[in-house]
Amino acid sequence: MNKLTITSFLFAMPLALLVSCQPRPKEDQSVLAVKNETADSGHIKPAETGYADVNGLKMYYEVYGSGKPIVLLHGSYMNIPLNWSHVIPQLAKDRKVIVAEMQGHGRTKDIPREMSYEGMADDVSGLLKHLKVDSADVLGYSMGGGVAFQVAVRHPEQVRRLVVLSGVYANNGWWPEVEASFATMTPEMFKGSPIQQQYDSLGNDPAGFDDYIRKVIRIDLKPYDWSKEVKAIKAPVLMAIGDADGVRYEHALELFRAKGGGKMGDLHGLPHSRLAILPGTTHIGMMQRMDVLIPMIMGFLDADLNAPPPTF
Repeated sequence: MNKLTITSFLFAMPLALLVSCQPRPKEDQSVLAVKNETADSGHIKPAETGYADVNGLKMYYEVYGSGKPIVLLHGSYMNIPLNWSHVIPQLAKDRKVIVAEMQGHGRTKDIPREMSYEGMADDVSGLLKHLKVDSADVLGYSMGGGVAFQVAVRHPEQVRRLVVLSGVYANNGWWPEVEASFATMTPEMFKGSPIQQQYDSLGNDPAGFDDYIRKVIRIDLKPYDWSKEVKAIKAPVLMAIGDADGVRYEHALELFRAKGGGKMGDLHGLPHSRLAILPGTTHIGMMQRMDVLIPMIMGFLDADLNAPPPTF
C-alpha cells in the first residue's frame, strides 16, 4: 500500500469511525424512525421537516427552535444526524436552526447532475426561498464549508455572517498529501462501513452506493480556486481549523488578512472577520470540539462587530 493510498484510507476511515460513534436506528426500525433520529438523539423535536423542490432536487430539511436563522451544511458522506445531532440542541436554544441534506446525501435522493459546490450552494439558496427566509447565518463543515463559501459568493444577499469549519476555498487549501489522496479514494474503502449502513438505512438503493461515493469524490478532483470571489465576500467570516487539520494554516491566514486581519487590534481596531486555530484538533476531531466552538461561534454571530477593542 503506497503512501497516498494509506493517506486516503486514513482520511476516509475516521469518517466511518465518527459515524459509528453516533446513534443509529435498530435494524428493524423503519425509515420513518430514522427520519426523526436527529431529534431523538438530541432530545429535541423539529418544528418542521419536509422536502423542498429546488433545481430538480427534492431536498430534505429540518427546522428547530426560533430566533435568528442559522443554516448548517454537513460534510462529505454525512447527513443531519451524523454531523449535527449533538450541535442542534445547543444552537436551537436561541436560534432558528435550519439543517439540510445535500444532493445524494441522507434523504435527499440523487439526480442526474454532477455534484458541485456551486450546484449545492444554489440548492441551499432555493431552500431558503422555500422557507421564506430572506437572510441567514450560514455554517458549513468540510465539504459544507465549501458550499457555504459558494452560497456567500453566489447569493450574498442571503448570507448575514459566515462560519466555515475545516473548509477551503481553493483545492490547494488542503495540505498537498491530502489533496493528492482524493484521487486514490475508492468505494471499496467504504464497503461495510457505518457510512454504507446509513446510506442503505435511509431508503437509498444499495446498488447505487458505489456511484454515490464516486460522485462525492469527483467534487474535489477538479481544480478550483475561488480566492478572488471569497476575499470579496461582504459578510463577516469566521474561519476555524485545527492545528492538525487537513487545511493549510497559510490558506486560512490568507483569507483572514484579506478580511482585515494581520494587524494589531489595539492600534487599528478589530476586524469584522475572525480566525481560530484550535490546538490538538484534527479534521474529524473538529466536530468533537463543540464545547469550544459553540461559544466561539455564538460570540461571533451575536457580537457588535463595530465595538471598539477592549482597554484597561
